[in-house]
Amino acid sequence: MKKLSKNKKLKVVSLFSGCGGLDLGFINQGFEVIWSNDFFPDAVETYKYNIGHHINGKDITKVKSSEIPDSFDVLLGGFPCQGFSIANIKRSMEDERNFLYREMLRIVKDKRPAFFLAENVKGLLSMHQGEIIKMIVKDFEELGYKVDYKLLNSADYGVPQQRERVAILGNRLGVPNIFPKPTHGPKLKPYVTVQKATGHLADAWISYNPQKIKGKTVHNHIARTNVQDTFWGRKNEVNQHDVCDYLKMWRNKKGISTKKVDEHFGYKHTAGHWFRKDNNSGSIPNPDDWWKLKKLLGFDNKFDKKVTELELKEIKFEQSLRINNWDRPSDTITATGPEIHPNKKRRMSVRECAIIQTFPEDFVFSGSLGNMYKQIGNAVPVLMAEQIAKSIKKSTLDYYETIPKTNRGNRK
Repeated sequence: MKKLSKNKKLKVVSLFSGCGGLDLGFINQGFEVIWSNDFFPDAVETYKYNIGHHINGKDITKVKSSEIPDSFDVLLGGFPCQGFSIANIKRSMEDERNFLYREMLRIVKDKRPAFFLAENVKGLLSMHQGEIIKMIVKDFEELGYKVDYKLLNSADYGVPQQRERVAILGNRLGVPNIFPKPTHGPKLKPYVTVQKATGHLADAWISYNPQKIKGKTVHNHIARTNVQDTFWGRKNEVNQHDVCDYLKMWRNKKGISTKKVDEHFGYKHTAGHWFRKDNNSGSIPNPDDWWKLKKLLGFDNKFDKKVTELELKEIKFEQSLRINNWDRPSDTITATGPEIHPNKKRRMSVRECAIIQTFPEDFVFSGSLGNMYKQIGNAVPVLMAEQIAKSIKKSTLDYYETIPKTNRGNRK
């Protein structure tokens, strides 16, 4: 029986790849990503520039399994988490984003990789009293996979950030699913602080252009400067259910579907929330959308003032006013906006957020400022991804060494 070389590059297919944090961690551990996909155009451009052109920018629900290469070893999927997040008070089992993991399920069923890794937010564990995670595990087990999950904190693996994520591991080899052991924390290496990771950029000039800082070229050291504690909010109290009924009445008069309204605005599912009030998932259009909707539907002036009159209000969202601390790991980097820098003059820059997510300093992000923050906030920290990759690599190679080479391609 021939032994499989420890230098063999295990092949990976990646779904919901984003800008590539999870993929990069596996690449750094010697894996070869042969196909990846994401639907966010700026993230795709970032991925292409830094990692490779094997990424596709397609809607995964429209991708046939036959379009994905055969004979790969690991399927990765950091499936979208907006519907699951504990930060989203409107999360629901009915949120269609919660079920995009089923696309991953489909590809596991059709391609039969040795391992899969699904990553998601902490809120997944508590959603609907734990029924969601049970459903996901059961679905993969029914395909013949041994499935385990664990809540991991990126700070425990040398990432300068307290970021808790659920890792769901499955394999069809019959081997244990091994999660990486912490390397940092009490009685281990000290946690990496924000100051240690980003302190060299604290006084650097904020610029869209690359700049030399201490002999190194630094990209994307740009930041929002809104550290004030006020925002423009709706002046008048208005009942969303009343507005919903009103808008539905006028939409029916016009004889236009919710889908057509979405298409008119160039949105995807956003406008639909203006015409629903179930599960507390409805919303009221912002003033710009209101006036555009009025032009489309031709409704009267009944709610115009209540919906569109704004005033300056004090921010009461704790997360919006959080200030990062030098002497400990950062709080979770989010997709919606960064924390205030310890100097209190600006927000953490794109580059500083990327460093906190352990992207290399020569990793360049594409898109608008907001979309750069979004890509970074949605990513898996590269260093944590590396630690998970190490565990999967060892389990897979150890198993492959015990079977004849002629049987290794049999994935059924």
